[in-house]
Amino acid sequence: MLKTDGKYCIYLRKSRADRDTQLYNHSKEDVLKRHREILLSTSRNLGIHISKIFEEVVSGDTIAARPEVQKLLSEVENNLWDGVLVVEVERLARGDTKDQGTIADTFKYSDTLIITPQKIYDPSSEFDEEYFEFGLFMSRREYKTINRRLNRGRIKSVKEGKWIAAEAPYGYRKVKIKGDKGYTIAFLEGEIDVARMIFNWFRIGELQENGTYKTLSPDNIAVRLDSMGINPRKAKKWSRATIRDILTNPAYAGMVRWGYKKEEKRMVGGILSVERRRSKDFHLYDGIHPAIITKEDHYAILRKLTGNARSSSVNSNNKLKNPLSGLVYCDNCGHLTTRLGQNSKNKYETIKCPNRNCDNVSAPLVLVEEKILASLSDWLSKYKLECDNKDFAAEELHLKQALISNLYKDKEKVKRQLDKTYTLLEQEVYTIEIFVQRNKALTDQLQAINTNIIDLESAYNAELNTKYEYEELIPKMENIIDIYFKIEDIQTRNELLKSVLEKVTYKKTVRNTKGNALNANFEITIFPKLPKKK
Repeated sequence: MLKTDGKYCIYLRKSRADRDTQLYNHSKEDVLKRHREILLSTSRNLGIHISKIFEEVVSGDTIAARPEVQKLLSEVENNLWDGVLVVEVERLARGDTKDQGTIADTFKYSDTLIITPQKIYDPSSEFDEEYFEFGLFMSRREYKTINRRLNRGRIKSVKEGKWIAAEAPYGYRKVKIKGDKGYTIAFLEGEIDVARMIFNWFRIGELQENGTYKTLSPDNIAVRLDSMGINPRKAKKWSRATIRDILTNPAYAGMVRWGYKKEEKRMVGGILSVERRRSKDFHLYDGIHPAIITKEDHYAILRKLTGNARSSSVNSNNKLKNPLSGLVYCDNCGHLTTRLGQNSKNKYETIKCPNRNCDNVSAPLVLVEEKILASLSDWLSKYKLECDNKDFAAEELHLKQALISNLYKDKEKVKRQLDKTYTLLEQEVYTIEIFVQRNKALTDQLQAINTNIIDLESAYNAELNTKYEYEELIPKMENIIDIYFKIEDIQTRNELLKSVLEKVTYKKTVRNTKGNALNANFEITIFPKLPKKK
């Protein structure tokens, strides 16, 4: 049942139909603005006020790909809204049946109305529930029909040699085809010369002083381009992977591909995970864009790269050998450090930054372990002292309670001001534009108050939970520090550290001198993992 004094919000989403069929012949901003005005007019006619607007423009149709609808559903689950306004039910869910069921159940069990300009859906009504679910079912069918039509159009464009990817490869720019629909790619001045140089270095080689040519590996090409001051398109430095992507891309041989990257969906812990993976089963078609190498050269490069592929470094017994795996990061560049085993040059296992452009120096792994435990012990001593000196005076808690109470009073005052904006709109004192501006300003103010309430309540709860932290966290850390080096199993050591540390950063600038390898002249910073508040 509609309550005029209830809490209502608006959810706006630019749909696939808006994007691909240009139903309204407007930009995404115009579409959202038009829908916003429709729903504000609806709220005015119903005598309800809007305290929040969710806006979303995304390409995904699943809940997992839509962050704003996730926030909305979370708030609906927590009974923050009496109703949600949408221009049509299809805006809420066009994904698979599981997503539709999630949407339907969320609104049903929270007893939240779904309000459209045409109809109000009451989840407590069996008839409305069936009507709503049928609407979602029909929208899903429509979505699949549109998707099939779009895919047919894309496949047709690829077979015609057109470029359908969002971006052009390095050395090219995306251009509209004159006198026809679709796009192709053309040479990009400056970059295309670098692309030619990359292929020549790998295929033919670099001219040496004795008149011979020496071919360069992807690693060497990356180093050479960096030394020449040539930057890639989206990074500061070239990498082996970037060079390999260029060398293996059939676009440089005048071809376009379809199905190279495919969506792989799987359920992980009850949650749908979608990843785009490279597929070996893809199709190549002749493109209408210019090439810089021949098809024969392209396939020869692929054979050469396959022959030079490095073997896997995975341990045959699959046992973890690095107790700091997934935990220690380079303080210079942010890369996760790796372990190097003992060999003829290294007497000790070491950790190092894998980034070849980083000057962070390696160090014996056991020294890093020892320093982490020592740092954890120092941090724990300070933390215990902080907890011992914590003031739990009742006056401080009463002050926080008073501040929270005042914020709730301010919240009610702003809500009354929001109600008044609708009155002024109905009296035509406000235009739609002024109403939207004023409504947004008050909504932002209300959100700021809510944020302050959350922050203060969190601080209040933190005071009450300090005793829990002291009783649970401190003994756990003390036990780990005591038993760590008594445990031989590397996997157990790794799990113990990860149970109390978010991460560790590592930095070393000076190499150890001969005979002084066990000098721990490096810096680490630990980031303890505080327990969740109860």
